[in-house]
Amino acid sequence: MDFKNAKEEKSVLGKFREGDLEMRIKNEGNLGNNNVESTTVFLRADMIDFKTWDVKMEKHLSRAWCRDTEARTKPEDWEIDLAKLDIKNVVAYGTYGTVYKGVYDGQDVAVKVLDWGEDGIATSADSAALWASFSQEVAVWHKLDHPNVTKFVGASIGTSNLKIPSQGTLDGDHNSLPSRACCVVVEYIPGGTLKKFLIRNSRKKLAFKVVVQLALDLARGLSYLHSKKIVHRNVKTENMLLQTDRTLKIADFGVARIEAQNPRDMTGNTGTLGYMAPEVLDGKPYNRKCDVYSFGICLWEIYCCDMPYSDLSFAEVSCAVVQKNLRPEIPRCCPGAFTSIMRKCWVAKPDNRLEMEEVVKLLEGVDTSKGGGMIPDNQALKCLCFGSVRGP
Repeated sequence: MDFKNAKEEKSVLGKFREGDLEMRIKNEGNLGNNNVESTTVFLRADMIDFKTWDVKMEKHLSRAWCRDTEARTKPEDWEIDLAKLDIKNVVAYGTYGTVYKGVYDGQDVAVKVLDWGEDGIATSADSAALWASFSQEVAVWHKLDHPNVTKFVGASIGTSNLKIPSQGTLDGDHNSLPSRACCVVVEYIPGGTLKKFLIRNSRKKLAFKVVVQLALDLARGLSYLHSKKIVHRNVKTENMLLQTDRTLKIADFGVARIEAQNPRDMTGNTGTLGYMAPEVLDGKPYNRKCDVYSFGICLWEIYCCDMPYSDLSFAEVSCAVVQKNLRPEIPRCCPGAFTSIMRKCWVAKPDNRLEMEEVVKLLEGVDTSKGGGMIPDNQALKCLCFGSVRGP
């Protein structure tokens, strides 16, 4: 095999970078015939500048992205003016993006930025997944208005005017995101997640009236979503936020979905393992009742300030929940009415589970005036139901 000389290689490579190189192979005869006429061009791998190719590909994709966004003559009513958005610091990292705290038009907000891959370069599958997540979140959140659901402020397609503070740099230094990234802006909830709140109270536990208040907030928020035909699909304490007055708000609609008319249109393992309903774990069709099951697990977690199935592996949980009807152990000190709600929420058959509207009414009827739960009003010590000695 003969190679062109270095000068010819450089000339050919330059043409290839501009996209003008044509390679034609004319093959006459069969594989055993040495009489082959060819204009094949061979390129040495060590002479190819892949970084330049990547940069040019990114510019090409960005131009295509800009043309797509500019083609929309009328902006969506949920689009915001990025010039009014001031991003401060990172709050959390997620599967598809990063959450920042910021200020929009004088209001404290949380900004979820969906980045399109490192340095703006991602595969078409990555971009499609990110775009689907973004569109889904905006479509769900845009028209919701309830005191127990985080309030949607706006969103942006493209982030050419969005500046992200650089880590470890002085104020005023910013990193620019690829123009193809998107962001969702919602109200900022300062109290952190319900999960962190429960962890902080894992030793002393919560008063029963606080347990019921948190449960009611979550139930009312889910009942509202279900009334709008929305299935959250990832109900867990980590996706619930608390205001400073302990009001609970449902967040993270990244995997939420408008409920399908045919339950068979909603399949796949969507959610977090310890909270996932048996039908979801088993890959069967599901509907809003998967949220009810997850709510039942959250009830147990709120009451106990503990993690469900903390001593089991993912595989063990998945198998036992589906095949052995495994559920978290309810402490004997748990009030009967509260225990009944839990069990009616996490029954194996979805049709036999309560509707969230029913759950709200049942929780509203729970009597908290006499204390009870893990911390009786006249007792400072936590309940001993999980101790090694359980009594008769």
